[in-house]
Amino acid sequence: MSAQYGWSERFPARHPVTEGSDHPAVSPLGELYPPATEAEVRELEERLGMELPPSYRQFLLFANGWGSDDDCRLLRVEEIGRLRDVDPSVAESWSGPKPENSWSVPDELYFVYGQEQDSIRYRGEYVPDTLLAGYWDDGVALLNPHVSTAEGEWEAWYLAPWLAGAKRYRSFWDLAMDELRMRYPS
Repeated sequence: MSAQYGWSERFPARHPVTEGSDHPAVSPLGELYPPATEAEVRELEERLGMELPPSYRQFLLFANGWGSDDDCRLLRVEEIGRLRDVDPSVAESWSGPKPENSWSVPDELYFVYGQEQDSIRYRGEYVPDTLLAGYWDDGVALLNPHVSTAEGEWEAWYLAPWLAGAKRYRSFWDLAMDELRMRYPS
């Protein structure tokens, strides 16, 4: 059994949504869409040919997307896909070797998270296979199936031009919590 993630604790005030409503649930942190059904999530996993990481899967079962602004939102189940399929221009621009990068980054430089991480130390060869989870500001939120934990969590990335690479997290949960801390400091 996978860990339980406290999405309802992070988005505590959800207003009920009537069946068939096109209006999103609203929390103090922004618009949350009604949960995806287990069948919708399984259909996404079948379409992708892989199981989603637990924290992301649980998020989709809690809220099928977050935010209404095209520049700042997590995608709904029907919009999620591999970056190379959903947004090929972004995949292409970030996956090719650049002179300042050496593909592939050695593990001792790659598996560094937190403040010590250097965003230029990402593995561009992973970019096309990542799942596009959302758009934040001028960047993208991605899930990387090439790096996973024993619990099935995938590495999560925030990839943006101003970073000259990717800010990487151990999981979707970590990426989402960092985003919430930045947007809504307590």
